[in-house]
Amino acid sequence: MGAEMILKGQVLSFERSPFDAGRPEDACRIAEAVALRDGQVAAVGPLAELRAQMPQAEVADHGARLILAGFVDAHVHYPQTAIIASWGKRLIDWLNSYTFPEEERFGDRAYADEIAARYLDLTAAHGTTTVCSYCTIHPESVDAFFTAAQARGQRVVAGKTCMDRNAPPGLRDTAQSAHDDSAALIARWHRVDRLEYAITPRFSPTSTPEQLEALGALWAEHPSCLMQTHLSEQTDEIEWVQELFPQARDYLDTYEEFGLLGARGLYGHAIHLTERERHRLREYGAALVHCPTSNTFIGSGLFDMAGLMAEGQRIGLATDTGGGSSFSMLRTMAAAYEVGQLRGTPLHAAQLLWLATQGSATALRMQDKIGNIAPGMEADLVVLDLASTPAIAQRSARAEDLWEAVFPTIMMGDDRAVAEVWIGGRRVQERR
Repeated sequence: MGAEMILKGQVLSFERSPFDAGRPEDACRIAEAVALRDGQVAAVGPLAELRAQMPQAEVADHGARLILAGFVDAHVHYPQTAIIASWGKRLIDWLNSYTFPEEERFGDRAYADEIAARYLDLTAAHGTTTVCSYCTIHPESVDAFFTAAQARGQRVVAGKTCMDRNAPPGLRDTAQSAHDDSAALIARWHRVDRLEYAITPRFSPTSTPEQLEALGALWAEHPSCLMQTHLSEQTDEIEWVQELFPQARDYLDTYEEFGLLGARGLYGHAIHLTERERHRLREYGAALVHCPTSNTFIGSGLFDMAGLMAEGQRIGLATDTGGGSSFSMLRTMAAAYEVGQLRGTPLHAAQLLWLATQGSATALRMQDKIGNIAPGMEADLVVLDLASTPAIAQRSARAEDLWEAVFPTIMMGDDRAVAEVWIGGRRVQERR
């Protein structure tokens, strides 16, 4: 029998989506303790019962702290770690001015190793236990990221970014090399330990039809892989896509035509969707990924969370670092709330926490493994201090229920609110 641990606190789990409940809080369960064994959640319930079941287990008493599933970030660019919060550009200029010059450095395996380790350390400090990352066109960048995650016992998704046009020469592959390099990386890494591969065309403007066709064929060969790309982030981007693909019905059609629309597809941003696109995404059960700090930082637009949820779309939440301006899923939840307010549809704290955990896990088709606290789930957890700063503490002290107590941490919290992080049943961060 492996190591056993019991964490006592306010243990939050989801019995269903708070978006589907009459009152969002009715979808949630609060327990007194959670027991961990062999890297999994063994039991959830009253402390006395768990101690009786596991008399040898160490007990960590977190008092009024909130214990929930580790945050799941469904759309990131780990190679952009060093250029996060770069000033004043919209999407295409931002890529040319900051992103592409930085990504050219990732053919150097030592540099890729350095940034991969830095990125996973930074995100773990913010309570994030799973990410879905774009790498660069260099296979070395994928090897570096998976190697770093594997050493940490972390569940991650990643893939080699594929681009064969409208990018600097040093960041272009070809239709054939994109297929072959990706296939080799799938054979090396996909579903090894807690790692999964995502086939990754960056977005339609940087792939020729030939490359999109090759990647669609690759996905058909490896249907257990995820596929990640960008969709309808900015209006000028959509106009560019129309120029490049004049026969396409809309932006989504540039993927659909080449076999890149499917249930295991992840479509980042998805702000300016047509009715046809919304219908097809829902029909396929594809996932849309909301990136609120990126959408405001780069000036892209306001995601229609309420409308898309009402349609039954599958939606995850993401920082989109480094276009997004924070590594923190707390800050990302706050931005999602602010975007909702601007659209006249503010989100409840339970909905925000669900999006950052079970919602993103569902987008990644991993909801049976991560994103919730229940027996048999993998033991990826975050412990939040709901009084981590004087400003937060004085507000939460006036709270009349848990949701009023946690909301100031969502809106004003940062890595100081993260008291502990557990990945695969192992404590990796601790702040007292």
